[in-house]
Formats: sequence, structure tokens, C-alpha cells
Amino acid sequence: MIRTRGSFRLAWRGVLGLAAAAILAAGAPTTIRAETSTIRLAEQPGLGYLPMMVMREFELIEKHVEKAGLPRPKVEWLLFSGGAAMNEALLSRNLDIASGGVGPLVTIWDRTKNTSDPVKGVAAINSMPLFLTTNNPNVKTIRDFTEKDRIALPAVRVSIQAVTLQIAAEKEFGEGNHTRLDNLTVSMPHPDGTAALLSKQTEITAHLSSPPFQYQQLQNEGIKLVLSSYDVLGGKTTFNSLWTRSSFREENPKTYKALVDALNEAMEWINANKEEAADVFIKHGKSKLDRDFILSMINDPDIEFTTVPRNTMGYASFMARIGSIKNTPESWKDYYFEEIHGAEGS
Repeated sequence: MIRTRGSFRLAWRGVLGLAAAAILAAGAPTTIRAETSTIRLAEQPGLGYLPMMVMREFELIEKHVEKAGLPRPKVEWLLFSGGAAMNEALLSRNLDIASGGVGPLVTIWDRTKNTSDPVKGVAAINSMPLFLTTNNPNVKTIRDFTEKDRIALPAVRVSIQAVTLQIAAEKEFGEGNHTRLDNLTVSMPHPDGTAALLSKQTEITAHLSSPPFQYQQLQNEGIKLVLSSYDVLGGKTTFNSLWTRSSFREENPKTYKALVDALNEAMEWINANKEEAADVFIKHGKSKLDRDFILSMINDPDIEFTTVPRNTMGYASFMARIGSIKNTPESWKDYYFEEIHGAEGS
């Protein structure tokens, strides 16, 4: 086939056009990766997780994700009984959002601080007192415990209850004696610890728990209060928070913001609809407690549903001083993400 001068020019232009297209394509931004279609959140038993239950009841996460222009996600609620297992699931990417006490949060922040994927808090979800109760008539203060006593709490040495007991022990027995009662502690989920304490038929003679379990215990004859975490820490203190990996927040910015917005809406709803909130707790907590009893706890001025971290540095500073964590935070903002930094936390 004979090629004319004109056809040659057309062919050359075609080659130039393809080359230009390739150059433009190479310099063009890549397609933005879609955000996660599944969000896995951890729950634990207890009144402290009421904001999670409200988000679940009204599908607030789904609502805010869709509001952000993303497809409706699948939200999975996974039940855990303690912070250690939750943190392992988070690090292995089998969990996206953890929920638990300040102790496990600060522990995982410290463990991951200098890695490529640090873990930090999303927000607090409450301030609540933690009570140490006992069925032993001879125990008036923690100084009265003996080798015959056993204190149930969620996780020996690492749970927020365990850290609270260590702070109390140091205050009672002097600096350096924070482990004085550690040998008496036993790891037990709150429902099991409550059952053991109330039965008076086991080695468990005391329990450091949380609402509603501690209030339920105190309704029974022969159970009395030994101390409150508010007394140990010197005021209202965050009990539970949410936390996640930096990678989840960075890879899913709209989803992360939707989660924070959903949490804020849940807080507003609880504080404006306390009677209905009691019903949500009964439903999702599968609680058999009297509704008025639950409502009395929600109305208790010592119990506050808020995203603002309170007195968390009391725990974090203590844990750093005794060597439970290697890194000493300068502020609560070190272990919470920036979205909550505008709050007057501590």
C-alpha cells in the first residue's frame, strides 16, 4: 500500500495525540479510593455504653455516613468483656472502633505511639464513678483487706478499675505501694463478678465495677461501699472512651467525621430524653433491672454522658510514673485525636 504525504501527516498527528494523552494520564490524579463499607465497633456490658446503644437504636452512624454523601455502611456491633482483647482485635484490624476505660486507651496509645499507625481516643463517652464494694463485714477501708479476700475487676493490672485500686493503695499505704493489693485481684467480667459477690459463696469478697452493677450490688443487704473513684481521683472522671487507629481515621475521613457527629447526636438525645434512654438501655443491654432504678442512675448528677475527657491525666500521669507505660503524656490531647481538642478536657 502506497502512503501519501497527507496520510503520513495524519498518522504522525495520531501518534503525537496518543503520546500527549499518555503524558496527561500519567500526571492526572488517581481515582480516590472508596471509604470503608463496613464499620466494626466494640461494645461492653454496662450503663457506660448507653451512647453506643443509642447510636445503634437510631442507626445514627448510618444516617451521618449517608449525610456525608457515602453509601449506607454495614455497622457491626461486637461484644467484648475487656480492653486487652479489644486492643488486640483493633491492632489486627478485626475491629475499627474500641470502647472502654481510660486505662486500656492510655496503654494502647503508649504501645503504638512510635509506630506507623498510632492509636488515639476519638472522644470520651461518659464520666462515671467506679465503686469498690464488699460483702465482708470486717472491711471498712482497703487497709482491712487480708489474704482471705479476693477483689473482682475486669482485668488485673490493666483495667481502669485495677489502676484506680493501685492509686488508692498508694494513697493509703504510701508511695511505691501501689501494687499492695494486686495479689488479691481476680479478672472477671462485671456480670460474673456481681453474681459471685452477691452469692457470698465464692472467694470473691469485693468487686470494683461500674454502673449499673455497683448500684445493683448496693441494693442488697450486707453489701457496702468501700471507696469511689471520684474520691480517689479528686472529682468527676471519665470512665469510658472510644479509640481507633490513625490509619482508620486517615483512610476514612468522611466516615470518621460521621462517627463523631453520630456520637454528639447520641449525647444530645440522651440528655434531652432520659426516660426514653432508660428504655434503650433495657432493650440493648438486655437488662432485667427495674426501669425506675435505671432512670435513677441516668438522672444521678455523678453520672454524665459527655464527649469531654475529664481527669484522664490523673490516670495517665500515674501510669507513667509507676512504669505501666513508657511515654509520659504532656496533656490529654496527646492521646486523643484533634477533633476533640477544642473541649475543655483534662
